[in-house]
Amino acid sequence: MTGAAAGTGRVVARRLAREGAAVVVADVDESAGSATAAAIGGTFVRADMTEPGDVRAMVAAAPGLALLVNNAGGGGHVPPHFPEATPEQWGATLDLNLRGPMLATQLAIAAMPEGGAVVNVASTAGIEDAPYVSPEYGAAKAGLIRFTTALAQHDGVRVSCVVPGWIATERDPGAPIPMEAVAQAVVDLATDDGAAGRVTIIDP
Repeated sequence: MTGAAAGTGRVVARRLAREGAAVVVADVDESAGSATAAAIGGTFVRADMTEPGDVRAMVAAAPGLALLVNNAGGGGHVPPHFPEATPEQWGATLDLNLRGPMLATQLAIAAMPEGGAVVNVASTAGIEDAPYVSPEYGAAKAGLIRFTTALAQHDGVRVSCVVPGWIATERDPGAPIPMEAVAQAVVDLATDDGAAGRVTIIDP
């Protein structure tokens, strides 16, 4: 599971472990990632989703892979944004939120047996039609949602997507969507054989 060291990712990882999964915690934060892995009896792998070599190493570190949760993302609230941002800056947001999950999915499908699942975590920033502070983030999340529905299933591996609104993390405790709601949606999609191409929106 990517982006699993803290926040929503940690809550999802903890829930998957309670459901009996052997969780590989992948994140750029070695300290928090190692602590999360130790707390849930999982394994930590340092992985930067903008680095293709890291993504390949992450998938290789998960023998018997049956579920990939593409949770790593961000950059939507960190300036500068398009068009003030340089192509390298807004390109990094696309890499983290879209290109990385696409590569991880491609590698996971090749490694998974029939019946495996990929659950992408997007954002309502990708489906809104109002101006947004970070056009590159909104575009990346929109792309991740459409990537999910366009692929849906391949070689017996189903792909689905959770699309949460403003999540109540440690940084934003006043937000309306509890992290546990995202974890529940991930579990529901991961365990539903009919969830190929499904998009679950969580927005009050």
